[in-house]
Amino acid sequence: MTSRTKKIIIAVASLQILAVIGVVAMPYVVENFIPAQYWSYIPQQVIDTMGVRSPTLPESEVTTVEADDFLAQLELDTIEPAIEATEELLPTPTIIPTNTPEPTAEPIVIADVSSEESVEETAAEPIAEATQPPTATPEPTAEPTVAPPPELIIPAAARLTGLELEAQEFNNCGPTNLAIVLNYYGDPTTQLEAASYLKPNNQDRNVSPWQISDYVNDETGLRSIARSNGTQEMLKAFVAAGYPVVIEKGYDPEAANAQGWYGHYLTLFGYSDEAEEYYTIDTFLGPFRQSDVKPGYTLEDGMPYSYEYVDYYWEQFNHTFYVVYRPDQEAEVFSIIGEELLDDASMWTSAAARAQATLAEEPENQFAWFNLGTSLTRLGELTGDQSQYENGAVAFDQARALGLPSRMLWYQHRPYIAYMKVGRYDDMIELADATLVDPGGRNVEETYFYKGHALSFQGDFNGSAAAFQQALKLNEFFYPAQFALDYVNSLR
Repeated sequence: MTSRTKKIIIAVASLQILAVIGVVAMPYVVENFIPAQYWSYIPQQVIDTMGVRSPTLPESEVTTVEADDFLAQLELDTIEPAIEATEELLPTPTIIPTNTPEPTAEPIVIADVSSEESVEETAAEPIAEATQPPTATPEPTAEPTVAPPPELIIPAAARLTGLELEAQEFNNCGPTNLAIVLNYYGDPTTQLEAASYLKPNNQDRNVSPWQISDYVNDETGLRSIARSNGTQEMLKAFVAAGYPVVIEKGYDPEAANAQGWYGHYLTLFGYSDEAEEYYTIDTFLGPFRQSDVKPGYTLEDGMPYSYEYVDYYWEQFNHTFYVVYRPDQEAEVFSIIGEELLDDASMWTSAAARAQATLAEEPENQFAWFNLGTSLTRLGELTGDQSQYENGAVAFDQARALGLPSRMLWYQHRPYIAYMKVGRYDDMIELADATLVDPGGRNVEETYFYKGHALSFQGDFNGSAAAFQQALKLNEFFYPAQFALDYVNSLR
């Protein structure tokens, strides 16, 4: 055997060994070293072949209830708030040591405030054309100066002008939609400037509506309010009155290599009852060039979505929205929302009733079950009524039994709170660990935050502290994790 032949044999054998090592190591490499923005584009067939763990939220091991009987026993009309809350609920963050028989700790509430029905639709009116407001932002005033209109008129069609189309950077739909709306009012904030405050870690998968509204109220001369349980009539009323409105919604891509459902923000700037569609700015899908526009539309139409499409995907976030406005416009904005919807207790009560009504018609609607769980848990936080947490946990169990998107807890976190308040710490950890399978889920600071709470209740203060530290590593401005970490450190 010649020396050359030996070298060839050694080379082939080495390549085979490397190939075997590569196959064995590939799942670990994909899960831990490929950046999240690329990992999610790997075709599912390849992931299955490599043996990479597929992100899946586990079903509840608790026996599900008979839906009709459970829904019938809810007494939503008897709920009374134990505290007055018209803006935002942010209880003092504490952790109770594990020798406490029942979990009485108030979790840090990462509130996504909300809203419901209010405005009556009127007969068809001529198209309302609203132009961009002046660029100079007035100084905030102590009281709104605009008297509420005696009657809200919702024409058959309306469209705003002056909003600029903009494509989002990777994983940046929240800051981009906000920047578009701020620019409409003359505030020059860019999407990257907004992101530097809202999500200093550019891999962070969640910017909640309450965070966005707080940013507007604290860092700009404008005002903002975020609510849930909104209605399509309310969306139209805002647009007709001159306000672009941003909704939080589900997004289920149709691309063959996509990994399924995500959360997304969408700015609505027009609508037409005749066409039964909204005209929107979709910072992810565009269109951003005339060549990408749907047949029969123009670039100025943005992305048209049917009323049915918006309602279907908006429900997946409990019909949550936020609106930005000038300080002198507050009375008008509040009149569109309505007094009942400005009050947290009545808002969450009506949101729960809405989910309950949906489930009477669609008992296998997992998003309606999730919305019911969220609304009942919110009511528990407002009233201190333990039964609200218990019923909320049951609703979340039903949603899990029907199957939730694997990324659901990137954006909405009330299951953690419901389970914590009824002492189901293993469920909290199980949900957190399932979320952490996906590299994107490892960039959601709330996941570590709630896992830290569960570990603390179980007496694992070292593990709890590590979880809170990781939450702060992802977002140094996430102050609830700092408070919780300080408390846990005092117990170690």
